[in-house]
Amino acid sequence: MSEWKEYRLSEVLDLISGFAFKSKNFLEYQKEGSLPVIKIKNVANGDVNLEKVVYHQYDNSLEKYKLAFGDVLIAMTGNHPQAITQVVGDVSKYKLKTEALLNQRVGKIITKGENDLNFFYYFFKDEETHRYLANNSSGSANQANISKNDILGLISEIPEPTEQRAIAEVLSSLDDKIDLLHRQNKTLEQMAKTLFRQWFVEEAKEDWEERPLSSIANFLNGLACQKYPPKNDVDKLPVLKIKQLRNGFSEDCDWCTTDVKPEYLIKNGDIIFSWSASLMVKIWDGEACILNQHLFKVTSDEFPQWYYYLWSKHHLDEFISISASHATTMGHIKRGDLDNAMVLVPSDDEMIELSEIQTPIIDKIISNNKHFKKLVLMRETLLPKLVSGEIKVLLDE
Repeated sequence: MSEWKEYRLSEVLDLISGFAFKSKNFLEYQKEGSLPVIKIKNVANGDVNLEKVVYHQYDNSLEKYKLAFGDVLIAMTGNHPQAITQVVGDVSKYKLKTEALLNQRVGKIITKGENDLNFFYYFFKDEETHRYLANNSSGSANQANISKNDILGLISEIPEPTEQRAIAEVLSSLDDKIDLLHRQNKTLEQMAKTLFRQWFVEEAKEDWEERPLSSIANFLNGLACQKYPPKNDVDKLPVLKIKQLRNGFSEDCDWCTTDVKPEYLIKNGDIIFSWSASLMVKIWDGEACILNQHLFKVTSDEFPQWYYYLWSKHHLDEFISISASHATTMGHIKRGDLDNAMVLVPSDDEMIELSEIQTPIIDKIISNNKHFKKLVLMRETLLPKLVSGEIKVLLDE
């Protein structure tokens, strides 16, 4: 087993701070010779994204700030809580095939010598490292900043490169399986939507009955959960709000007593419809929880799950447009909008035939979600123990 030694991170790492591009030089659309610019908003949730990205012309003077597949980035500024959660010190991997440019307040981690970059990706994901960086940041809670010197000034025990690589391989194997499930579910969702469109839009039959969306399923609005506080520390569940529906639960979530009607209990695989603020329809992939107001739990005793799920998704763009029209209030839809959204109902025999195709797809998505959660829990349990040396990885002799 290799020996762990105490290092200041500047001895094993370097960090390139992003370039201070001038906003007047940004391009809204990509042109020949330009590259996307990765800002702090594009560094979130473990992967870099190109959502609402801007572009900048590239020349050789920017070579230092060019990104390639596999680079590890660190957030040197924390976003406002209402934006996509991005905590100062969070790290992300650049997994995109296209090259890009690094903007200011985002750092690129560089290893020295034979030290392993993937190990330090997980090192910075550790909660203890997060606490250190947060405690050394400046500014407000909503806009915290940390410097290159603060990051590289951290002192910690680090294993030799051989053990670094072994630790990274264990954690990477879990991440690879998690990524595979994500990709599978994305493909399955697209398959389900494509089949649905073929059946009910492109090849819809004239004799199919037309009914309101509200008539094919029960849209149960959630509770005002603040009125149902926990009675003790045992009989309670987290509250599912719009924020949690999008991002999952965190330590600051609200809690509710389990002494509520059972229909307000949410389990993995339930269909949840956010009808206010940020509209979405989602197969819930998290833990058991209590449904809060502004969310519908969608169920039906008459129709299969895939049917009311995909019809709800089909009308989502229309609902978002209705919500956006309520300019003077928080965007939302009303029960009447569910009444006005029409669906097509095939015959019983046709529904059975279609269900034989769609039900296994939705069931596989739910199964993948459950497997995904187990892998995430395993990774979150192992990560701090591996990067601290509490659990040792057996090395090949």
